[in-house]
Amino acid sequence: MRRILFVLLTGLAITLQAREIAVSSASKGVLKATGMEPGTNCTIEWTHDLRNSFTNVSPNFENVLVDSNGMIQVKVPLFFRINGIPKVPDGMVPIPAGTNSGTDPDPDSGAYSLTVEAFNMDAAEVTKAQWDTVYNWAVANGYSFVNAGSGKGTNHPVHSVNWYDCVKWCNARSEMDGKTPCYSVSGSTYKTGQSSPTTDFDANGYRLPTNDEWEYAARGGVSSQRFPWGNDITHNEANYFSDYVFSYDKSSTRGSHPSYNAGGEPYTSPVGEFPANGYGLYDMAGNVKEWSNAASGLRGGSWADQAPSARCASLWEEFPTGYSYDLNTYGFRCVSR
Repeated sequence: MRRILFVLLTGLAITLQAREIAVSSASKGVLKATGMEPGTNCTIEWTHDLRNSFTNVSPNFENVLVDSNGMIQVKVPLFFRINGIPKVPDGMVPIPAGTNSGTDPDPDSGAYSLTVEAFNMDAAEVTKAQWDTVYNWAVANGYSFVNAGSGKGTNHPVHSVNWYDCVKWCNARSEMDGKTPCYSVSGSTYKTGQSSPTTDFDANGYRLPTNDEWEYAARGGVSSQRFPWGNDITHNEANYFSDYVFSYDKSSTRGSHPSYNAGGEPYTSPVGEFPANGYGLYDMAGNVKEWSNAASGLRGGSWADQAPSARCASLWEEFPTGYSYDLNTYGFRCVSR
């Protein structure tokens, strides 16, 4: 029996990203050969490099019957699925896929569910030091911002940034890390102005969390609670403005947090000062409100806000430019795939 060797060059490039990937080509996947002796059998062998020897590892490639037209036809494996644990970017923690009921004891929350795919999230709010590093690179590489960003200290969260600033900063961080930016305007990476960009949720760069992603992550794997840690709040758990009006505000100290209310406003605290939630996330309640991917969404409450704003379910709706009198309560953190 004559043995015939076939070489199949598909030209496919496979890029692995932080989730399960399927690679396919609709126009390929079948290997055909003509001019064979009808009724005979043949073997198909392959090699990934012509300098190496040929081999056959598939039973489907052995004893292939040549049809009456002198042709064979076999399916070539072109679909690949990679299951593994990708590297989580520095400073981020993995948030598992799943569904959370999202309810809390307050009557205005109603019943709803939060279903998300797996993603990574900054363990802490973006600090002033982290902001400056990316910001300085960005302005030297074609980016412009409305606000330069402020911070009470390098390890405090950056504040006084509007939604447009944060979105462009996410793109710059992506480019610095060699990732694909998530935000574009008219097909180009969003770098300047105050536009409503398109979000590519499949890109591997950084972006702001959706409202569902933020709340799902804030709950840390538990549901039916007001806060990431339970139904009551004190200054031991978060940096917020305590008020006796709310029955679940059990703090023994009232007003601004006594450990951080010096040196003039804003009374932010260094990131990571309070216990993390079940996913390893810090300051998901209090310190600074965090912009979400919805241009009008702010989550988590701030140092200046009362206990209801620190609830996992709390959502502020403001203009993406923010309000000047409230700007020093705005911050953010990033997510990625």
